[in-house]
Parts: sequence; structure tokens; C-alpha cells
Amino acid sequence: MPSQGSDPGSNPGGSIHLSVLVITFVRLRNLNLKEQYRSDRNDIISEFFLPCLTNCIQYDRAIEFTTMKSLSTLSLGFENSGKNSTKIRMITGHNFSIGDLNTLVKLFSKNGNGKLNFSNEFIRDAKVIKLKQIINTGYLQMKIAIPNSEEVDGKFSEKIGIFRDEYDDMIAFSGTSNVTFDNQNRNFESVDVFTSWDDQNRVKTKAVDFENLWNDSTKSVQVYDFEFAEKNNLLKYSPEWAAGLN
Repeated sequence: MPSQGSDPGSNPGGSIHLSVLVITFVRLRNLNLKEQYRSDRNDIISEFFLPCLTNCIQYDRAIEFTTMKSLSTLSLGFENSGKNSTKIRMITGHNFSIGDLNTLVKLFSKNGNGKLNFSNEFIRDAKVIKLKQIINTGYLQMKIAIPNSEEVDGKFSEKIGIFRDEYDDMIAFSGTSNVTFDNQNRNFESVDVFTSWDDQNRVKTKAVDFENLWNDSTKSVQVYDFEFAEKNNLLKYSPEWAAGLN
């Protein structure tokens, strides 16, 4: 112990003093949220998406399509959370660009032989490497939804998301096809937000709908694990469709 009158910050004995960073997590119900976010008046990623992702333990997302760019942005949410324990379950349609599909096959490979070879773009590489770590630890799971009836002969295009915290509070949203609202893919859009403490029935319905999808018990839609869908040639690629992502 330092002698009386000594500077607590000094280090006369050569010992090392470590500073501990304490990260405080906020309950979802304590976030300052709006009922709607719109591109002309809100920064949706900083005002809504990141605060919810940072303070939740589970993020469920059903979406029309996803890209490597949007998936890799999820790694930023893990970095910001400081706990790296948010579980993400994603259900997406079966259209991918060929480049994204090739990379996703390597990322979700369960045989451990999916070697990743990228360009020298360090930032992109760092995001993808982080994404691979998240997938390996089971914190990111992805399934593929494909319509399978005469009544629904198009593509899967549901757009819902649900954040859940450790107190079982939930925030649901709908109205956007953007996975993460990342800066490079900002469309003009609006997002409607519902909370379990103000609109319990609506949020519960969306949560049940997602669970039914995840467990492949939804009428007119078949849901597959990504690896199964890829190995059985269920994933689609078309240059015309991919061009619309750029």
C-alpha cells in the first residue's frame, strides 16, 4: 500500500496498476425510442439499430435477402457491445450474388476446411474474420426460407426484426429490407417500432411468427439450414437480380 501522502497514481515499487473498463448495459425498455424512424429525419443505424443490438442478448431477423456487406457490419455491433454474447438468428430468402454465396459457403462450413482467401483490404478482412468467429461460436445462425405452395409462388420477402434482452423485454420492428441499416446501403425507408411493454400482443405475435418460421412450421414456406440448402442446390443466383443490390 502507498505510504500516507504518496500519490496513489505513482508506481514506486514498479508494480503494474491495471484500469478496468466497466461497460454498463441498458434495459431495452430504458432506451429512448420512437414509434417510427424515417430516412428523411432520422439516422436509423445510430438512433435505433445499434442501441438495440448493443443492449440485447438475442436478435431475430426475417428478411428478403442478405449480403456479405450487411452481414459483416453485424460484427461492429459485437465490438460495440463489449460482451460478444448476442445471439443472432437470421432467416433470409434464397437469392444471393455469386461472390457472396461463395464466401458464405466458406463461412458456414462445418467441416473446418473453409479457408478464407481475401484481398488486401484490411478493414473488410477484419470484419469477415470477426464474422467467422461469431459463426464458429454459434452466435450467428442463418436459415433459408423458400415458398412452396401454389398460393405463394414468388420469393420470401417478410421483413421483421426482434430484439430481446435478459429481462425478456422485446422490441419488434418491421418495414425495411436492410439487415443492419449500414451506411453504404441506405435506402429511403421507414421503420415501425413496437415494444413488449407498450404493445405486448403485437410483439408477441411477431415473436411467435418468427419462432414458427425458425422451426419450419409455417404454412406455404419451407425453411432450411443454410448448409443443407446450399448442398441441395436450393440457392439461386441471377446476374439481373444481383445487379439490383449495387
